[in-house]
Amino acid sequence: MFRVSDLKFRYPKNKEDTIKGISFEFGEGEIFGFLGPSGAGKSTTQKIMTRILKGYRGEIKYKEKDLNSYGREFFNDVGVGFEMPVHFCKLTAMENMGFYMKLYPKHTDIQGLMKRVGLWEDRDKKVAEFSQGMKVRLNFVRAMLNSPKMLFLDEPTNGLDPKNSRIIKDIILEFKDNGGTVFLTTHLMHDADELCDRVAFIADGEVREIDSPKNLKLRYGRRIVNLEYTDEGLLKKETFDIDGLKENEHFFEILKTKEIVTIHSGETTLDDIFIKVTGVKLRE
Repeated sequence: MFRVSDLKFRYPKNKEDTIKGISFEFGEGEIFGFLGPSGAGKSTTQKIMTRILKGYRGEIKYKEKDLNSYGREFFNDVGVGFEMPVHFCKLTAMENMGFYMKLYPKHTDIQGLMKRVGLWEDRDKKVAEFSQGMKVRLNFVRAMLNSPKMLFLDEPTNGLDPKNSRIIKDIILEFKDNGGTVFLTTHLMHDADELCDRVAFIADGEVREIDSPKNLKLRYGRRIVNLEYTDEGLLKKETFDIDGLKENEHFFEILKTKEIVTIHSGETTLDDIFIKVTGVKLRE
């Protein structure tokens, strides 16, 4: 769907490039995560790919054609949800949607989508009266309103409670199942782990890693099994190497004779990988 090759970009007043020769690609029907700390170049890359920023060096192809060769039809293909919701606060939710709908030749089922994200009852309320979570959900509806083939989502669940976050993630997964493609930026690693087919970690304008969450966790994790069990009323912990585990008689003896409390592999998390790869801790 997108192929980015040796992309570089420098803001006019900067002495150094913000984007320093990054390359990646993702296919149709894929959810591709673009992860990194603040200032790493995530938003800049997204703005370049959505044709908000120009003057980049390198090559970007959308559906195997140079991005700059497209006219207005490109914007009919894509939906964009910025991290900071962009609404007309003095208009109602439906007046906002009505304005944006006039910009596109085709539309999704706005009523059905707003009902699903829990905003239909508030459709005639001015957006200025919305909570931050309601604005985030309305922002997501706006990104979907033109029935796009390609979604750019920046922190789509940030600030949402677990219930509404689950609704948004389910819609994203259904969008993918129906052939849609998603470019996702988020600092919530459990969202990236759940949603993304592959992720790229970017730091200081450079891509440091690209792979599936599972492969990254296997590569950065330890091949061990941590076992907790009770023995004569005492809680005990032991660690076993996965390699050669099937021949480890002590491990199977514990499983057969002791009361198991917990058993976990030494697989790491995307949070741990984020810190290792980028050198920056995740914000709370």
